[in-house]
Amino acid sequence: MKKLLSIVLLAIAFVVVAVQPPALAADVAHGKQIFTGNCAACHIGGKNSINPTKTLSKADLEKWGMFSADKIITQVTNGKNAMPNFKRLGETSIADVSAYVLDQAENGWK
Repeated sequence: MKKLLSIVLLAIAFVVVAVQPPALAADVAHGKQIFTGNCAACHIGGKNSINPTKTLSKADLEKWGMFSADKIITQVTNGKNAMPNFKRLGETSIADVSAYVLDQAENGWK
């Protein structure tokens, strides 16, 4: 009986671990460096020097349906309107910049 219980518990543990997506934590500090070197020319302090109505504030990001890592990653990767694409930065750096933007938007760009 103990052996059967052990096998069942082991099987449950395996299934739980196997179906969990990997935890990929973005590096906000690295995102800040990438933002400063590539984005701040147009978006310093979360502003938008090209289109002042579309800032990186939480309210504006939510208003325009952009308050998500996936949406920001897509825009940074592909560009849109006057914003060029930044594919050259690579997936990791773009994910880090996205995390930084969301963190700053959440905290009022301080």
